[in-house]
Amino acid sequence: MTSDDRMRGPDSMTLTGLRIHANHGVYAFEREQGQEFVVDVTAWFDLARAAIADDVAATVHYGELAVEVADAVRRDPVDLIETLAERIAGVVLAHPPVDAVRVTVHKPNAPIEVPFADVSVTIERERA
Repeated sequence: MTSDDRMRGPDSMTLTGLRIHANHGVYAFEREQGQEFVVDVTAWFDLARAAIADDVAATVHYGELAVEVADAVRRDPVDLIETLAERIAGVVLAHPPVDAVRVTVHKPNAPIEVPFADVSVTIERERA
């Protein structure tokens, strides 16, 4: 745990490797054909109440959150994965218990002329 993580609190929920086909990109062929985007989300919030109550209603339902993130990725094509990451952060922060979020959007099939394994952007946002 980094010092930044401790400032947010010790509890977090992470969704790793959500794979969503969408039509984002600067180039027309990216918008027309679409491609796979991979999303990682970490949300910081207090999990103690949910743990004590053993009640899904006292937490953020990770299955529902995954669907919300996927829906956000699929809608309204944008040019930049930076913009997409910002949209996803807003979806996660819309859940009242969430204090902060880290979003990484990977674009493994980006139109890059040299061999590469991945390209991604990561943003961190906190509740205002």
